[in-house]
Amino acid sequence: MRTFQTVFIASLLVLVVISSNGLFEVSNAQNICSMPVSGLMSCIGSVTPPNPTPPTTQCCSALSQADMRCLCSYKNSKVLPSLGIDPNLAMQLPDKCKLPHPASS
Repeated sequence: MRTFQTVFIASLLVLVVISSNGLFEVSNAQNICSMPVSGLMSCIGSVTPPNPTPPTTQCCSALSQADMRCLCSYKNSKVLPSLGIDPNLAMQLPDKCKLPHPASS
């Protein structure tokens, strides 16, 4: 469990560094796509294979405030898999949280 926490914290730091370079939409390095970093952390178990957990109430609440178009724009990014995040699992979160899909543009 300690290794997972270390890897997750390291991954989170990589996201913050990437975001500071403009790859992600960030506000004061505390939000990614209008989703608080703490919200992202609450979702990590649901997007990490091989045994993803159901999304928590905190994850779904944070996701409901997120800019879904922004988040979805990274579904084909090579960054997510390099951080141990399965984009397919991430794309399932809105349905699992019973959130509406963003309108197509």
